[in-house]
Amino acid sequence: MSIATRFAPSPTGYLHLGHAHAALTAWRRARAAGGRFLLRLEDIDHGRCRREYAAAILEDLAWLGLDWDGPVRVQSEHLPEYETALRQLAARGLLYPCFCTRATIRREIAAAPQAPHAPDGSPIYPGTCRTLCPEARAARSAAGQPFALRLDVERAVAEVSKSLFFEEEGQGRIACQPSRFGDVVLGRKDAWASYHLCVTHDDAAQGVTLVTRGEDLKPATHIHRLLQELLGFPVPRYAHHGLLRDGAGRRLAKRDLAPPVRELRAQGLTPREVRRLAGFADQCHSAEIIE
Repeated sequence: MSIATRFAPSPTGYLHLGHAHAALTAWRRARAAGGRFLLRLEDIDHGRCRREYAAAILEDLAWLGLDWDGPVRVQSEHLPEYETALRQLAARGLLYPCFCTRATIRREIAAAPQAPHAPDGSPIYPGTCRTLCPEARAARSAAGQPFALRLDVERAVAEVSKSLFFEEEGQGRIACQPSRFGDVVLGRKDAWASYHLCVTHDDAAQGVTLVTRGEDLKPATHIHRLLQELLGFPVPRYAHHGLLRDGAGRRLAKRDLAPPVRELRAQGLTPREVRRLAGFADQCHSAEIIE
């Protein structure tokens, strides 16, 4: 069966070398197999995403020599779809409103020296609002308190009532342990849906069969696999790749001021030179990029 891969950046900044590495990885896998390479803009963070960044990302990808199949999927154009998924989960009693602020959560975790952490190292939400009675929830919501919608993971796992796995290239079948991540946020009153919900929904909607992404996102697959089962989505295969790093071993990321591709363009580098900096030679299996 022909594969379909995707590259799904968030337009909160310009395309950098780490992005280029991820995009080229997905593009190469699709083109080498005669499959589809899909593009998605994950712009649900309306406070940080910018149209100028989105346009620049598309321009830089084309300048690098990448082409994609079909229209670009823009998450902000599909909000009703995410709302429908949230309603489905809420109707089954799998979501609850969480009124805790980040400061409140930090204080509660700090007060518990043995507070558990997720496999990615992040502290687990202590479940403060999970046991609020319906009257308390209604009163806080009526008072205008902002809230997040959290997935009751233990209840969700119980509803699935079977062991879940995902296929990781080079490792085979990996058993999922979504409970180790606690009750993750799937939506907010003022910020649409969360990354976990949107990425799971969109991979299914776009027909992605092979998810290639950085190894830093591998732990999230445990939650994504649970959501796929709850929402009846198909399950893709996964291939988490190493992250592009600088000479000091630091990952190239926006927050660490990784050099934007357009800055390298302005310095006079060619697409071929930038692709090499991103870890790719000119030849990508059966497909070749032409200057």
